[in-house]
Order: sequence, then structure tokens, then C-alpha cells
Amino acid sequence: QVQVVESGGGLVQAGGSLRLSCAASGSFKRLNVMGWYRQAPGKLRELVADITSGGGTIYLSSLKGRGTISRDNAKNTVYLQMISLKPEDTAIYYCNAKGLTTTLRTFDSWGQGTQVTVSS
Repeated sequence: QVQVVESGGGLVQAGGSLRLSCAASGSFKRLNVMGWYRQAPGKLRELVADITSGGGTIYLSSLKGRGTISRDNAKNTVYLQMISLKPEDTAIYYCNAKGLTTTLRTFDSWGQGTQVTVSS
């Protein structure tokens, strides 16, 4: 079983910055893609950014230039640094981890989410 735990959310003023962290733990053979999704009230969950084990990244278009995803493979941890935050960035941010278990089954694990609130 793979556990994913987020931290770093909170309340910030517009224009401010936040750094989210997410650690994966448990029994797995390989951690492939780790990423961040968000869901605002009344909206669908959307991909914010993800990163492969090799460092390849994808970003939500509205976050380009304001967000940086990074990863520490030794710590099985992914980070999302966001700057110039806007009220429309307010959402619950979820971490996701995909990979292979020790029995070579794929897994797709989610964290509980961390609230990010940007005040105007």
C-alpha cells in the first residue's frame, strides 16, 4: 500500500507565494509520475503540474511562469512552488503518485488534499 501525504497549504494574500510538499511512502518498486491536482468549489479536479522520475514536467497553462514543480527522488517527495498567487488559485490541492508496487502492479495513489486560499 502506498501512502501520499501533502503539507504546506494555507491562507495567503494575492501576489504571495506558497510551497507545497508531498511525500510518498510504503512498499513500492518504482515511483513514476508525481503530480499536483486541484479542485475548486463547483469545479472539476484539474491537473496543476506533474513530473516524471526523469524530470519531465507538464504545467497547467494558467500556472506557467508562476509555478515550479520539483522532485527529490531519494526522498520520494515532490514540491510545488507557486508565486504571484491569484484568488482563482484557491482550491484544495491534491498530490498524486503513480508507479509500480513490489509485486509489479501499477498504483495510482492520492493524498487527502491541502487547502490553499488566496485572499484578494
